[in-house]
Amino acid sequence: MSGTEKSKAQAEQMKGKAKESVGRAVGNERMTAEGRADQAKGNAREAKEDVKDNLRR
Repeated sequence: MSGTEKSKAQAEQMKGKAKESVGRAVGNERMTAEGRADQAKGNAREAKEDVKDNLRR
């Protein structure tokens, strides 16, 4: 996985976790859902890079 893409994926996952936590703390279901979506995007980006790495081998 390229370093840039890996860091983007991890940043997106961390942003999603933070947003989900804040949403839960304030009782905002929409923010909680957005946080989960951000985490899913980060996971998808990471999985895509893993596939690309495996194809290069």
